[in-house]
Amino acid sequence: MDSITVLGLIGGTLTTASFFPQVIKTWKTKSTKDVSLIMFILLTVGITFWIAYGFKIGSVPVIAANCVSLIMTIAMLTMKLTYK
Repeated sequence: MDSITVLGLIGGTLTTASFFPQVIKTWKTKSTKDVSLIMFILLTVGITFWIAYGFKIGSVPVIAANCVSLIMTIAMLTMKLTYK
């Protein structure tokens, strides 16, 4: 694995991990009052495009990080709609 791929994997891991605290807090508190629905809709659509881009260029870091991020944003959207 080359150093560029390692950099991508590290960056992807860190940015993707940033979603976990919000998802966990929202799940525990069942409160989404301060979570923007529009922001998460836009983020979900954007991540979907990043995944398509990752497949197009054959980039494992882009695909992997964004697939996990997509799961987190879908979880947040689900909680936002469920815990009104």
